[in-house]
Amino acid sequence: MYPETTYEITTLTPQHPAMLPHEIPPGVQMVTLPGGIRTLAYTAQQAPPAPPVPVSQPIPAWAKTTALLTPTIGGGVAAAGIGISYAAPGLIAMSEALWAAVALIAAAAIGVPALLRLGRSAAGTGRGTTHITQNITASGMFGKANGTINHH
Repeated sequence: MYPETTYEITTLTPQHPAMLPHEIPPGVQMVTLPGGIRTLAYTAQQAPPAPPVPVSQPIPAWAKTTALLTPTIGGGVAAAGIGISYAAPGLIAMSEALWAAVALIAAAAIGVPALLRLGRSAAGTGRGTTHITQNITASGMFGKANGTINHH
């Protein structure tokens, strides 16, 4: 019924034997062409991207203020140190004078009552002592108070 057709079976053999991945030299890659054929080809090496160029940023106002105040504060501290070094001898003398004043006040607090007691006892010889009595009376809770003072 059908005419006899002869079929011939053949195997495709590549023109070049396939290379293993470790056999491919550097700079050569397996690429697929637009027609679908895969082949080895040299590829352009892409240079690593250049690092971004740093953009200069304005200096913050607080940094400018701090930079301007730093020498001023340092100068003030230095001036204070010089002033204290000049004032130190006077401060030492003043502290010694204050300790002398404290000693004088302590001596007066102890000595004056002792001298007064000695003066009273010496002046009191030959005279008697004076006694004062006071009598106060009041009538009722909110009444007027009356009093008498007696010298003996």
